[in-house]
Amino acid sequence: MARRFLTITALLATAAAPARAATELPKLVSDNGRHALFVDGAPFLMLGAQINNSSAWPSMLPKVWPVIDRLDANTVEVPIAWEQIEPREGQFDFSFLDTLLAQARTHDVRLVLLWFGTWKNTAPSYAPAWVKLDDKRFPRMIDEKGDKVYALSPFAQTTLAADRTAFVRLIEHLKAADPDNRVIMVQVENETGTYGVVRDHSPSAEKAFAAPVPADIASRMGVKSVPWHDAFGAKADEYFHAWAIARYVDAVAEAGKAVKPLPMYVNAAVSDPLKVADPKSYAAGGPNHTALDIWKASAPHIDAIGPDIYNHDHAAYMKLLDLYARPDNALFVPETGNSRDYARFFFAVLGRQGIGFSPFGMDATGFANYPLGAMTLDDRTIDAFAANYRLFRPMDRVWAKLAYEGRTWGAAEPTDPSAGHKQELDLGRWKATIGFGQGQFGFDPPKGNAEPSGGAVIAKLGQDEYLVTGTRARVTFDLAAAKPGEHMLIDRVEEGHFDANGVWVFERLWNGDQTDYGLNFTDIPQVLKVKLATWR
Repeated sequence: MARRFLTITALLATAAAPARAATELPKLVSDNGRHALFVDGAPFLMLGAQINNSSAWPSMLPKVWPVIDRLDANTVEVPIAWEQIEPREGQFDFSFLDTLLAQARTHDVRLVLLWFGTWKNTAPSYAPAWVKLDDKRFPRMIDEKGDKVYALSPFAQTTLAADRTAFVRLIEHLKAADPDNRVIMVQVENETGTYGVVRDHSPSAEKAFAAPVPADIASRMGVKSVPWHDAFGAKADEYFHAWAIARYVDAVAEAGKAVKPLPMYVNAAVSDPLKVADPKSYAAGGPNHTALDIWKASAPHIDAIGPDIYNHDHAAYMKLLDLYARPDNALFVPETGNSRDYARFFFAVLGRQGIGFSPFGMDATGFANYPLGAMTLDDRTIDAFAANYRLFRPMDRVWAKLAYEGRTWGAAEPTDPSAGHKQELDLGRWKATIGFGQGQFGFDPPKGNAEPSGGAVIAKLGQDEYLVTGTRARVTFDLAAAKPGEHMLIDRVEEGHFDANGVWVFERLWNGDQTDYGLNFTDIPQVLKVKLATWR
């Protein structure tokens, strides 16, 4: 009965099983505009969770792991603060990292380390006191009026040298303490840029701004190597600042990669992509969508740029995903809000071949960043994300390979009235309509769920064959352009699951009431293999 899917099941099983030893270094691989994070030699889907900023201490970890276990996350993002590992210059303490590695192995999760160095949310708050209190040796930026700014200057070579030294020591320790590569990625700095001032006006910065744009940057940006204002006009200040910060961050990453070349990325404090804003109102100079091109040109050792998305608006969220899902940039959402409405965006990220998704503040320490996220991290809120992870954890490797091959589509329930509580996906020969807020029986129109919570994803397995799953959504298929007399039908729908080796396990066939009114997904985890056909 399940013989139709035998070939594709064997293919997926081969792809899902790690082909090499666990000591193979993680890497971010790109091929013809498609991307995958390889872990243990095979594509890996990061079902992530980021803990709160001040939870990265041994005494707080007992309040972290129960939430992570309940989420069924396979990866945890954890800050490593410069002030924590080098409280006194030249004296290093990696005891927390050792504790973290040991406990991550016990809980069988991977780690992403977040380096809070020169910049954390644009400020030096996580730099050690011997750095942030010595403004002569580690100078701050200067604004256009000649006044000092809160942020450290990206033109201070002394600051770069100190940050780079600490980061290298961190990676050196990691190389020795983590032979099985429990750590799969490293974030270099955190949400760089500056608020309220667009660029540095220190003497070093002014000299560089008046000089021609470096030839390699000019070539990559498609401009002449002339002074910054002549090259970029109204965007010159922001681009200049982005170049200065990006080359600083890149120098830190390059030094770390020389020790252990793990994938390294940066995260972006993003502005609303649907509004034109004054650069002084957002983190100017950081990897915001307004400066992505200059960041890509200036930081070749950074493997990916990920948006931190705390915008509840569906249209804005989708626009940010589209802006960061580029042929030269793997889509990765390293931070997003942890209120229930954000959980549905997981499906949109996966549909755009995202390599990972991670809600922020997932621990039981009691901190809440409302209104960006949930007012309280209660059981219902945790379960909104856990339902998605429980659904995908058994097939994370299978899905990651399909995404790397560019075979995935996804939708999250819209809130903008013009969408009509549905989304359409172009699958080529076929099209899929995802409706939200419909009963399982009957032709009732989509009216939206009581709160925005629905999502669905589709992956192409072979000719007219698809893997389909979702939550609180109805999926219907049709021909994109039917020929005269041609009609579509659903040939076969299998419900099943993937076992620990990535092999499809058949459970039952759907037919009759279960298929006459679309494929209806509730909050019960269900995965389907669907065979489409036509008749005349």
